Amino acid sequence: MLGMLLGVAALIIVLSVMNGFDRELKGRLLSAVPHGSLSDPTGVSDWRGLGEIAISSPHVVAYAPYVEGFAMVGFGRALQAVSFVGIDPALESRVSEIADHMMMGQLADLHEGDFGIVLGRLLARQLAVVPGDKVMLTLPQLNITPAGVFPRVKRFTVTAVFEVGAQVDQSLVLMHISDAQRLLRKGHLVDGVHLKVDDIFSAGTILQALKSQLPATINVKDWSQTQGSLFQAIKMEKIVITVLLMIIVLVAAFNIVTSLVLMVADKRADIAVLRTLGLTARDVLAIFMVQGSAVGIIGIFLGVVIGSFAGIYIGPLVQWFESVSGLHMFDPSVYFISHLPSYWMFSDVLLVASVGVVLSLVASLYPAYRASKIEPAETLRYE
Repeated sequence: MLGMLLGVAALIIVLSVMNGFDRELKGRLLSAVPHGSLSDPTGVSDWRGLGEIAISSPHVVAYAPYVEGFAMVGFGRALQAVSFVGIDPALESRVSEIADHMMMGQLADLHEGDFGIVLGRLLARQLAVVPGDKVMLTLPQLNITPAGVFPRVKRFTVTAVFEVGAQVDQSLVLMHISDAQRLLRKGHLVDGVHLKVDDIFSAGTILQALKSQLPATINVKDWSQTQGSLFQAIKMEKIVITVLLMIIVLVAAFNIVTSLVLMVADKRADIAVLRTLGLTARDVLAIFMVQGSAVGIIGIFLGVVIGSFAGIYIGPLVQWFESVSGLHMFDPSVYFISHLPSYWMFSDVLLVASVGVVLSLVASLYPAYRASKIEPAETLRYE
């Protein structure tokens, strides 16, 4: 019973913490990236018209134009590959919360023609730059001149630094949309529009419903596609850890098998006497099934109660422990977060409890079957 309790409780606590990290990462990352986008490989000239079609959907609340590309950004001897996005600072605040995550400078400091650039904190630290420094942006394109073939390079001024607390702090660069158009020689064309929806976790369904109203050349993507590999990796990690921790519950189930086998061996004479008094083999089977299941179910119930309590309140409990001991589980200078996130989900508890009950029932089958096959005459002959 104690083994089942510990296994179920540990599994619920770990799943709650992983859910907390998952939601924390999504909340941080999705505050910087758009919920969805509409794009055309050949470019979009009437982005306002495209945005108005999108906002006609009751679930799309805002849109903003963008231009994107890839480059190498360098300062001194430091060089880093990045993806850059040209935005309209006034409109981008409608679809993204990145303006609220500025460490130094403001998103509004991006002005047309100034060739300013906004970097993430980790990227700025790797390059060792601060607002006011000049960085070189090298595009994967070539200029053919009488002097030879050279990569396209443009000097930008760092105007601001943001910190979201996710991978984009190291790989995302923002600039004014007109500067990005000049850099990529797009003229007045944009790549498309970024969208914001009222329910971020339903973005895929909302945008797929919107697709039928758009021209065939428009590509529709939501955040789960642009950032899908990261969240698929998190989901796979959760599945693997769940399977590994389920071994604890499986070991507890084997303990049920062991205890029932020993009990059957100890009670052979009692079983034989009851059989001579009229107890059927099915009744013996049911008795030991109930015995094994009761041990497992009681352990599961206690594990669910303890695990759910710990899963819900583990964050405040860790904070209290840190305040008392003076220790810190997560150093803010090293990790993106400074606390232990947790999110209790009923579906996880139901899954763990259901698997535990099934294992308890299966573990009780063999000993109960052995008990039901005891022959009274053969057993009592030696008593």
